[in-house]
Amino acid sequence: RKNLISKQKLDDFYDATYNYTVSNTSKNRGSAQGSQTKSVKHNKPIKSAIIGYFDKWAPNHKHYFKQHGIQTPISVRETSFNSTYPDKMKKAESLIKEIDKLYKQLLPENYKKQIKKARQTHFKIANTSFTTVTTNINFRTSIHKDKGDDIDGFGNLAVIQRGSYSGGETCLPQYGIGVNVREGDILFMDVHEWHGNLPTKFETPNAVRMSIVCYLRTDIWKKTKGKTKHFKERHLKTIRRYFGKIKTRITKKAR
Repeated sequence: RKNLISKQKLDDFYDATYNYTVSNTSKNRGSAQGSQTKSVKHNKPIKSAIIGYFDKWAPNHKHYFKQHGIQTPISVRETSFNSTYPDKMKKAESLIKEIDKLYKQLLPENYKKQIKKARQTHFKIANTSFTTVTTNINFRTSIHKDKGDDIDGFGNLAVIQRGSYSGGETCLPQYGIGVNVREGDILFMDVHEWHGNLPTKFETPNAVRMSIVCYLRTDIWKKTKGKTKHFKERHLKTIRRYFGKIKTRITKKAR
């Protein structure tokens, strides 16, 4: 659907998340990069970030738990964006809510199944049907199928543009379809089918194509459905205390 998302919501999201995305490079996107290696260390770093909630521990977290004899907590956590920049997270939520609203309007049957799961967990973004958002900067995804998100749901894609570029169409090659998603547009698609992007040609200096994908991570729902709000608050408080110790330890070691 063309031009359904307001420029203000897109600008607010970009202002809130751009610096975080470009400062967080990731090698853990093997399938989306088309990597055939077994180790992420061989993947090319990309500018990609996750905000909201996640369902895996990082290696330094696992090391801390083992070193201190701590029984590994349930592997659901808020991302560092949430905990470090709560005001920016709040600012980003306006766009996430808008995408959720369009999802409900355009795909009511899929939305009904996903929101039912989202309502069973407190680990979600602003009472939407989403637990997590992935942002990418100038990243061309190879052909892949998404994993870890709600199998009953339907995927979505929004884009923010700065400067000028051409290409970058999102394609489902088995159907011979490519969609040129531009700023203000919203694409809903079955991300469990093969999809990927055509090359992007950046035509002005420092041109940016930020892609935004909102989804519900199945393992977050499975691990936390039925848990109380008090459980969430207590769990996150404990995790923040652990993470704070890890950060302090790393900082002291660096000095």
